[in-house]
Amino acid sequence: MSANAPTILALDFDGVICDGLPEYFATAWQTYCKIWLPSPQSPPENLTPQFDRLRPVIETGWEMPVLIRALLTGVIEAEIWQNWGAIAQKLLQQDNLTAAEVGKQLDTLRDEWISTDLDSWLDLHRFYPGVLERLHSLIESPVKPIIITTKEGRFVSQLLQRQNIQLPSQSIFGKEIKRPKYQIIRELIAIATQTPVSLWFVEDRLKTLQLVQQQADLEDVKLFLADWGYNTAAERELAQQNPHIQLLSLTQFTEDFSAWS
Repeated sequence: MSANAPTILALDFDGVICDGLPEYFATAWQTYCKIWLPSPQSPPENLTPQFDRLRPVIETGWEMPVLIRALLTGVIEAEIWQNWGAIAQKLLQQDNLTAAEVGKQLDTLRDEWISTDLDSWLDLHRFYPGVLERLHSLIESPVKPIIITTKEGRFVSQLLQRQNIQLPSQSIFGKEIKRPKYQIIRELIAIATQTPVSLWFVEDRLKTLQLVQQQADLEDVKLFLADWGYNTAAERELAQQNPHIQLLSLTQFTEDFSAWS
C-alpha cells in the first residue's frame, strides 16, 4: 500500500458518484403541480437549466418545489443565490404552507413513483464521467471503497448493479442507517481490519465536511470537497481557505491518489 493512498475511501453518492439532477427536477415539478396546480402542467422550456444551476442552494427535499415556485413567480437567480433561506420561508408563508407539508407531498409522490415504475425512476440518474471506471479500479485494489449517502442504500445498489459494479451491502451506508456521516466514519475506523487506518472522505457538501472536522477524534481523516457536485463558488472558496479540507476536481478523482494533493 502506497503511503499516499487511503486504506478506506469513503464517498458520498449524489453529487460525487451519481448526478441525480434529472430525477430531482422531475420529482420537484410533479410536486409543484400537485400543490400549486399550474396550467399547463408542463414546465417552461428554460426552467430545467435554471433549476439545475440553483440546485446547490437546496439543503432539504422540500425546498425543491419551492425553488420552482420562486423561479415561476419571478424571483431572479441573483436574489436566490444571496438570500435563499428567507425567500423560501416567505413563499411558504404566502401560500399558508409548511416545510413539513411540502416535504411529505414530495416524499409521497417519489415513493409512489418508485413503487409503480422503479425502472423509469432509476433511468433519471446519470454517472459523472470517469467515476464508474474509477470505482471498478478501486474494487480491484487494496483500497476499500465505502459509500455513505442520504439516498436509500437499496437504490444505490441497484444503480451500481446496472453499471456492473458489485459492492457488498456492508460497504453501502444509506438513508436507512439514520446516523450522521461523521458517526459512520468513526465506526468504520473502529472496525477496520487494516492498520494503520487511513480514511479519506469525498463529499460535495461543505457543511458535512465541516461537521467531520469538528470531531476531535477524527482529525486524521482527510477531507475532500468534490468541486463537480452540488456546491457553490463561495463554498469552494471557503474550502480552499480551510487547511483541513482540500478541493478536489473530477479529473483528480479519476487519477491516481498521488494526484489528489
